[in-house]
Amino acid sequence: PNRLKCLAPNMARLQRYVLRCRCSVDQYLELNCFPLKFMFDSLPIGHRLLSEVIPSRLVRLTTHWTTLSCQVLRCGCLLVLRLGLLWSQPALAGLAPGNAITDARTLLRYALPLNSSDIREVQAEVEAIGNSLRAKRWSPIRKNVDQAYRILQLRSGRILDATPAENRVQVSDRLQQLKTQLLTLQAAVKAENKELVSIERRNTLIQIGEIEEKMVGSFPFEIPAEYAKLPRLLGRATVKFTTELGAVTAIVDGYSAPLTAGNFVDLVQKGFYDGLPITRAEEFYILQLGDPAGTATGFIDPATGQERTIPLEILVAGDEEPIYGFTLESLGLYQDPPALPFSAFGTMGMARPNNDPDGGSSQFFFFLFEPELTPAGFNLLDGRYAAFGYVIDGQEILYKLKKSDRILQAEVIEGANNLVIP
Repeated sequence: PNRLKCLAPNMARLQRYVLRCRCSVDQYLELNCFPLKFMFDSLPIGHRLLSEVIPSRLVRLTTHWTTLSCQVLRCGCLLVLRLGLLWSQPALAGLAPGNAITDARTLLRYALPLNSSDIREVQAEVEAIGNSLRAKRWSPIRKNVDQAYRILQLRSGRILDATPAENRVQVSDRLQQLKTQLLTLQAAVKAENKELVSIERRNTLIQIGEIEEKMVGSFPFEIPAEYAKLPRLLGRATVKFTTELGAVTAIVDGYSAPLTAGNFVDLVQKGFYDGLPITRAEEFYILQLGDPAGTATGFIDPATGQERTIPLEILVAGDEEPIYGFTLESLGLYQDPPALPFSAFGTMGMARPNNDPDGGSSQFFFFLFEPELTPAGFNLLDGRYAAFGYVIDGQEILYKLKKSDRILQAEVIEGANNLVIP
């Protein structure tokens, strides 16, 4: 029964997508929609009879949309029965724990290598407002804001003590600004203005994130010596993409993926992406670019005349340093979430050949997160591809971009000093 509960929502997602788009199963599979595929891909290697059974059943379905929806449901029943026979892992493995975070700035805040619990408590109180705000429960919202202000008043000294000496003056000033911002948020809550509270909450969290970045000390781990010749980003950088339809701004995270982010920022600095077209655009899935003109599929290093490639780089949440050269699946880490998951619209991922984890070069993609089709924590990208940043502004532009649209210019507007070239 528990397995049926796990699978039912995913079959419903597949049916809704087919009904809504009136597409054939072949088109569905071409779009790489995940609700069905991730279920048998997440099985242990020895249990993947499903990977041979399910596609063959789906291919036999007719393209007529009403008949298709009925047969998808029958296929789902077969899938449930086969999983009941083949799945030896606990049923709870099919359920995502808690509410997945899908906001880019929130994911970036939690990905920071920060040890201070005091500023995190302020952050938690402000973030908790979101749940109550949807239902306009003003009493708990007032308590959250009051508690955040109280913690900040009582523990500002401890927050400064946890800040590197060279950043304490800046953090001290920003803590005063944060107190003022919390008072502004309090006023909006008192007025019970839902829209204004949402705006001021967002502004407050942005300020908290800026303080937390300044509180990070020295780079938290040592990159393996075998990658000494590759660029690395020892911190974060902000990149602006100018397109024909508008601007897109992203933050790339060197704390979680220093080689992937460093390679990307180095190419941005070289002007590599300027004028390049989008080579792959799939609705509800990805926008991919970075394929240079000519026969090469990546960046050719002029110093060597060879394509510069980087290893697959994934930091598991809670680990001190990334895993290099292996997918999490190949290591048996099926349920370990990465520090930078593909769970926000505009997640940036490094493209690579399917058969070569260490074959990434210049091509990357924006992940067009769609919660019904690629539910957070349950997709084919987490642990298989390196995420290295998130779009924080201009997400609406990503909806509009199509294949052959061009990146007019990519430029680093902040954090270029964190790039280290060997």
